[in-house]
Amino acid sequence: MGMAWIKPARLRELGMLGMNCRNVEFINRYNDRRLYPLVDNKLKTKLLAQEYDVPTPRLQFVVREQHEISHINRQLQDRETFVLKPAKGSGGKGILVVIGRAGERFIKSSGAEIGIADVRRHMSNILAGLYSLGGASDVVIIEDLIAFDECFAGYSHEGVPDIRIIVFRGYPVMAMLRLATHASDGKANLHQGAVGLGLAMNNGACLNAVQFSRQIESHPDTGRALSDICISGWREILLLAAQCHEMTGLGYIGTDLVLDKYLGPQMLELNARPGLSIQIANGRGLLPRLRHVESLKHRRHVSVEHRVDYVMREFAEPDTLEGRVL
Repeated sequence: MGMAWIKPARLRELGMLGMNCRNVEFINRYNDRRLYPLVDNKLKTKLLAQEYDVPTPRLQFVVREQHEISHINRQLQDRETFVLKPAKGSGGKGILVVIGRAGERFIKSSGAEIGIADVRRHMSNILAGLYSLGGASDVVIIEDLIAFDECFAGYSHEGVPDIRIIVFRGYPVMAMLRLATHASDGKANLHQGAVGLGLAMNNGACLNAVQFSRQIESHPDTGRALSDICISGWREILLLAAQCHEMTGLGYIGTDLVLDKYLGPQMLELNARPGLSIQIANGRGLLPRLRHVESLKHRRHVSVEHRVDYVMREFAEPDTLEGRVL
């Protein structure tokens, strides 16, 4: 049964974190506003990740001024694949993914072809602030395309799946896999129709899956059974997420990670105000886990490894919860 039908009392029983509580007791209390630019600006996040040896897709180059766009064809002429995005964009807006070339033309992840004039126009729109918060002037980032990991074959439509992990005071507390669909236009955005799949903290196995807040059992485009998903190298993924706390100094963050076929887990971006839909994907609330981590004030685990091993033990649960009814 989809979360849309649950009564408020049942939500409280499940320990659901609401927006007001999240804003007041976690974001405002644990995130210093001066640190927000480190995650609101993807270029700053990427440069910080390089400084802290946090793996992230390689930065190819940056475009800061409109006049640079006129000769952009020189910089792109030898590039078969790349991702072009706004530094201050949010919700996946303004991201152009090029997966190949057809002569002088660029092939998008949807299979559609565009020319250099289209790329220039897109860059110009980014610089003008079309995709940035509040319409502020922006910067274009061109970075390496993630090599699709075969473990996700048949589970995503025209897009690389990403893993969102909420990290509180350095402890990963909840995780979900976001799978692109035809409805989401190849973007891993739940509001646009991507599949959200809750992941067990102990081993990365599927717990529950939803699309448009309703429970589903198979991918809507490919028909693959979602309960079969179990992400390998799970501890390494949690370690990467936990590292982002030290890197940014933020106490409550959403970390978005991707798996590269050759390079392993990569940090894609961070969010100082992560949404609450991860609870819908998991079929359980964040609040009990957040309160548990708060209770560790006097015996906190200093190292990233100790924090990850602690949550893998403390928040362990059965590999799958088939037919889970909320």
